[in-house]
Amino acid sequence: MITKTVDAILDRALAGYDISEAEGILLLQQTDADIIAAIRETADELRKRQVGDTVTYVINRNINFTNICEQHCSFCAFRRDEGETGAYWLDLHQILEKTTDAIQRGATEICMQGGLNPKAKLNGTSLDYYLNIIKGIKNAFPDLHLHAFSPQEVQFIAREDGLTYTEVIAALRDAGVGSIPGTAAEVLDDEIRKVICPEKIDTATWLEIIGTAHKLGLPTTSTMLSGHIEKPEQQIKHFSLLRKLQQTAKEKGLIGFTEFILLPFVGQEAPKPLRRRVGRDQPVLSDALLLTAVARIFLGNWIINHQPSWVKLGLAGATTALTWGCNDIGGTLMEEHITTMAGAQGGTCMEVETLQAAISSLGRNDQQRDTVYQPLTKSTFSIPNGALRYANTPYGDFGA
Repeated sequence: MITKTVDAILDRALAGYDISEAEGILLLQQTDADIIAAIRETADELRKRQVGDTVTYVINRNINFTNICEQHCSFCAFRRDEGETGAYWLDLHQILEKTTDAIQRGATEICMQGGLNPKAKLNGTSLDYYLNIIKGIKNAFPDLHLHAFSPQEVQFIAREDGLTYTEVIAALRDAGVGSIPGTAAEVLDDEIRKVICPEKIDTATWLEIIGTAHKLGLPTTSTMLSGHIEKPEQQIKHFSLLRKLQQTAKEKGLIGFTEFILLPFVGQEAPKPLRRRVGRDQPVLSDALLLTAVARIFLGNWIINHQPSWVKLGLAGATTALTWGCNDIGGTLMEEHITTMAGAQGGTCMEVETLQAAISSLGRNDQQRDTVYQPLTKSTFSIPNGALRYANTPYGDFGA
């Protein structure tokens, strides 16, 4: 009976219909190998119909500009207090050096996020501090795409300066931010958030900030931190909230979410209470793959680009995920600290040739893309005259 019910759900998905939350939960509860194989095949077929066989990637650099943070998320091994061993805070000069190096290596995107540091102010405001970074990078590299500052950072700036989310996002956009990472979502269920990130924004605030970004013309990504204490019911509710938000964006002719990225929990160096509760240090690949497939089935009509995390799953696991509904293998990153400090074994940098070889191993073609999934024939950015001069400008004097 279960097999017939699952078959009916998969047939409806293949016919182009959205499946319900109850149907999504049922798919995630399956343990029979043959049924799971059918779910995988359905996700892979939907991927092929929705975006084709070509696997995309982006050449980017990840810059986590500080790990000094006022919050204490139970899954985070990255954060430090000011003065604590391992704490760091990059100045604009260091950020521009990293950006220049990224451009020299072909990057078209800088992804930038950091801890919530109450001392990160310029001219007495948090917003000016963030705007100074943006203007510094964009003055040096006007064509570079800045994918920067999570909803949590937006809320932090608004709170510190007494501003609305609209005012903060509009200022970031006008200064040069091209899209916002959909991180800090973790699991969009407040009971789960009370355990894993009690100081973070709640579900309604995350949705409000992302929805505001969409309305202001800034596309975002979407993510979910999975495989810790959440259950299928919370996972599917998360997907449902993302789908509804994307439907709203599309009704208004907006891009909304450019992609969905599953972020399996890595607990090796996480704080002990959550680590003990989860009972393992590394992601369970089989669980991540089933969730990847169901994400494609549940979201694919609305969010068509799906990406695994090679940092969390390793390149072999991420390559396997390309046969479970994913069509993008992610970015080169060049450096990554948040997941790596949690004990991830996937590495911190991927060369383009390595990503291409992984894609080729599946018999599929690769395609470089930009941040919003437009194809690129090659990285066309060069270092403008004077960029190295900008990189040598003292922090606080640049971009004013």
